[in-house]
Amino acid sequence: MADGAGDVPAPRHRRPAGVSDGTVAATGKLSEALETIERARGHLYAFHQLTGGADLALDEAVRLFRDAGHPDLADRIARELIGRNVLEGRWTFQIVEEYDDGYYSLFRDIDLAARTQLLNGRRHIFEAEMKEKRRSADQPGHTATP
Repeated sequence: MADGAGDVPAPRHRRPAGVSDGTVAATGKLSEALETIERARGHLYAFHQLTGGADLALDEAVRLFRDAGHPDLADRIARELIGRNVLEGRWTFQIVEEYDDGYYSLFRDIDLAARTQLLNGRRHIFEAEMKEKRRSADQPGHTATP
Protein backbone atom coordinates (compact mmCIF):
# COMPACT_ATOMS: atom_id res chain seq x y z
CA MET A 1 0.00 0.00 0.00
CA ALA A 2 1.20 3.50 -0.78
CA ASP A 3 2.44 5.80 1.91
CA GLY A 4 1.03 9.31 2.18
CA ALA A 5 4.33 11.14 1.56
CA GLY A 6 3.13 13.52 -1.14
CA ASP A 7 1.92 10.81 -3.52
CA VAL A 8 -1.83 11.19 -3.01
CA PRO A 9 -4.88 11.09 -5.26
CA ALA A 10 -6.10 14.27 -6.93
CA PRO A 11 -8.72 16.15 -4.88
CA ARG A 12 -11.48 15.09 -7.29
CA HIS A 13 -10.75 11.48 -6.34
CA ARG A 14 -10.77 11.97 -2.59
CA ARG A 15 -13.73 11.29 -0.35
CA PRO A 16 -15.46 14.48 0.78
CA ALA A 17 -15.35 15.10 4.52
CA GLY A 18 -18.03 13.29 6.50
CA VAL A 19 -18.93 10.74 3.81
CA SER A 20 -19.36 7.26 5.27
CA ASP A 21 -17.99 3.96 4.00
CA GLY A 22 -21.57 2.88 3.31
CA THR A 23 -22.21 5.91 1.13
CA VAL A 24 -19.01 5.31 -0.84
CA ALA A 25 -19.97 1.64 -1.28
CA ALA A 26 -23.52 2.50 -2.40
CA THR A 27 -22.44 5.16 -4.89
CA GLY A 28 -19.73 2.81 -6.13
CA LYS A 29 -22.31 0.09 -6.77
CA LEU A 30 -24.57 2.58 -8.57
CA SER A 31 -21.60 3.61 -10.73
CA GLU A 32 -20.85 -0.04 -11.49
CA ALA A 33 -24.47 -0.57 -12.53
CA LEU A 34 -24.31 2.50 -14.80
CA GLU A 35 -21.15 1.14 -16.42
CA THR A 36 -23.06 -2.08 -17.16
CA ILE A 37 -25.89 -0.02 -18.67
CA GLU A 38 -23.33 1.79 -20.84
CA ARG A 39 -22.18 -1.59 -22.15
CA ALA A 40 -25.78 -2.68 -22.74
CA ARG A 41 -26.42 0.55 -24.64
CA GLY A 42 -23.41 -0.21 -26.83
CA HIS A 43 -24.88 -3.62 -27.60
CA LEU A 44 -28.19 -1.97 -28.44
CA TYR A 45 -26.42 0.31 -30.92
CA ALA A 46 -24.64 -2.74 -32.37
CA PHE A 47 -28.05 -4.42 -32.76
CA HIS A 48 -29.30 -1.28 -34.50
CA GLN A 49 -26.39 -1.15 -36.92
CA LEU A 50 -26.29 -4.89 -37.60
CA THR A 51 -30.02 -5.05 -38.26
CA GLY A 52 -29.83 -2.04 -40.58
CA GLY A 53 -26.88 -3.57 -42.43
CA ALA A 54 -28.75 -6.85 -42.86
CA ASP A 55 -31.79 -5.01 -44.21
CA LEU A 56 -29.61 -3.22 -46.77
CA ALA A 57 -27.93 -6.53 -47.75
CA LEU A 58 -31.35 -7.90 -48.65
CA ASP A 59 -31.37 -5.63 -51.71
CA GLU A 60 -28.45 -7.63 -53.11
CA ALA A 61 -30.07 -10.93 -52.11
CA VAL A 62 -33.23 -9.94 -53.99
CA ARG A 63 -31.19 -9.06 -57.08
CA LEU A 64 -29.29 -12.34 -56.90
CA PHE A 65 -32.48 -14.39 -56.50
CA ARG A 66 -33.98 -12.63 -59.51
CA ASP A 67 -30.81 -13.23 -61.55
CA ALA A 68 -30.85 -16.91 -60.51
CA GLY A 69 -34.42 -17.33 -61.74
CA HIS A 70 -36.30 -17.21 -58.42
CA PRO A 71 -38.55 -14.17 -58.82
CA ASP A 72 -41.23 -15.41 -56.40
CA LEU A 73 -38.73 -15.64 -53.53
CA ALA A 74 -37.20 -12.29 -54.50
CA ASP A 75 -40.66 -10.71 -54.49
CA ARG A 76 -41.49 -12.20 -51.09
CA ILE A 77 -38.27 -10.87 -49.54
CA ALA A 78 -38.84 -7.44 -51.10
CA ARG A 79 -42.47 -7.32 -49.99
CA GLU A 80 -42.38 -8.94 -46.55
CA LEU A 81 -38.88 -8.46 -45.15
CA ILE A 82 -37.17 -5.39 -46.58
CA GLY A 83 -38.07 -2.37 -44.47
CA ARG A 84 -40.10 -4.42 -41.98
CA ASN A 85 -40.51 -3.18 -38.41
CA VAL A 86 -38.39 -5.23 -36.02
CA LEU A 87 -40.89 -4.62 -33.21
CA GLU A 88 -44.49 -3.47 -33.57
CA GLY A 89 -44.34 -0.06 -35.25
CA ARG A 90 -40.60 0.35 -34.71
CA TRP A 91 -37.39 0.22 -36.65
CA THR A 92 -34.25 -0.12 -34.58
CA PHE A 93 -33.54 3.63 -34.51
CA GLN A 94 -36.86 4.10 -32.72
CA ILE A 95 -35.93 1.45 -30.15
CA VAL A 96 -32.59 3.18 -29.55
CA GLU A 97 -34.29 6.56 -29.16
CA GLU A 98 -36.88 5.22 -26.74
CA TYR A 99 -34.19 3.51 -24.66
CA ASP A 100 -31.98 6.63 -24.66
CA ASP A 101 -34.81 9.02 -23.81
CA GLY A 102 -36.34 6.78 -21.14
CA TYR A 103 -34.43 4.20 -19.14
CA TYR A 104 -30.90 5.30 -20.05
CA SER A 105 -31.56 9.00 -19.43
CA LEU A 106 -33.20 8.30 -16.07
CA PHE A 107 -30.35 6.02 -15.01
CA ARG A 108 -27.75 8.71 -15.79
CA ASP A 109 -29.85 11.38 -14.04
CA ILE A 110 -30.11 9.31 -10.86
CA ASP A 111 -26.38 8.53 -10.88
CA LEU A 112 -25.57 12.23 -11.26
CA ALA A 113 -28.08 13.19 -8.55
CA ALA A 114 -26.57 10.68 -6.12
CA ARG A 115 -23.02 11.87 -6.77
CA THR A 116 -24.05 15.54 -6.56
CA GLN A 117 -25.99 15.08 -3.35
CA LEU A 118 -23.60 12.72 -1.58
CA LEU A 119 -20.11 13.19 -3.05
CA ASN A 120 -20.02 16.83 -4.18
CA GLY A 121 -20.33 15.51 -7.75
CA ARG A 122 -17.14 13.48 -7.54
CA ARG A 123 -16.84 10.32 -9.59
CA HIS A 124 -15.13 7.00 -8.91
CA ILE A 125 -14.45 7.55 -5.21
CA PHE A 126 -14.88 3.83 -4.51
CA GLU A 127 -12.37 2.94 -7.24
CA ALA A 128 -9.94 5.68 -6.18
CA GLU A 129 -9.92 4.31 -2.65
CA MET A 130 -9.48 0.78 -3.97
CA LYS A 131 -6.48 1.99 -5.97
CA GLU A 132 -4.93 3.49 -2.82
CA LYS A 133 -5.37 0.20 -0.97
CA ARG A 134 -3.86 -1.88 -3.79
CA ARG A 135 -0.92 0.16 -5.08
CA SER A 136 2.61 -0.34 -3.77
CA ALA A 137 4.56 2.65 -2.46
CA ASP A 138 7.63 3.74 -4.39
CA GLN A 139 7.08 1.21 -7.18
CA PRO A 140 7.12 2.14 -10.87
CA GLY A 141 3.59 2.31 -12.25
CA HIS A 142 2.04 2.71 -8.80
CA THR A 143 1.80 6.48 -8.46
CA ALA A 144 -1.42 8.14 -7.32
CA THR A 145 -1.62 10.49 -10.29
CA PRO A 146 0.00 10.86 -13.71
